[in-house]
Amino acid sequence: MSKRKPDEASTPASAPKTTHLTSRNPPWTYLKLQLTHQPNTSNTTKSQPLDPLTARTHLTSALSQFLGLTGTAIPLDILKITTPGLDAAGDDGSINTKTSQEKIVWVRVPRADATAVVDALSSWIGGGNGGGGGEGGDDDAVGAVAWR
Repeated sequence: MSKRKPDEASTPASAPKTTHLTSRNPPWTYLKLQLTHQPNTSNTTKSQPLDPLTARTHLTSALSQFLGLTGTAIPLDILKITTPGLDAAGDDGSINTKTSQEKIVWVRVPRADATAVVDALSSWIGGGNGGGGGEGGDDDAVGAVAWR
């Protein structure tokens, strides 16, 4: 038997050829983290947007506390920081306080270090010692935060 080319009339020319690629051992792991405040934190602090420097400080603090110097050496890329409620105002112009306090960070870490990073971040509670120059010198102006 001889091999024949497929008829060009049987395959539509307008349909693009789909190629699937599966990476069995990806070099990176992507994490979606939410920074949560403890209940005694002031509303002023909760409504502050999360900036990249503060996010990096909290992430590095958690890794340092859990893994020491080794934890601070883990490469951690902050890909995106969102504070959803700041853009979403209600019909009356008020900001929904439930969503305005959600501070979400997308990070990328090496696949080999992902378990250690998740363990460090999930067990860390930090930032509760004041020092942020809060209103009236309240001890809870900064408030304790945690990653979830």
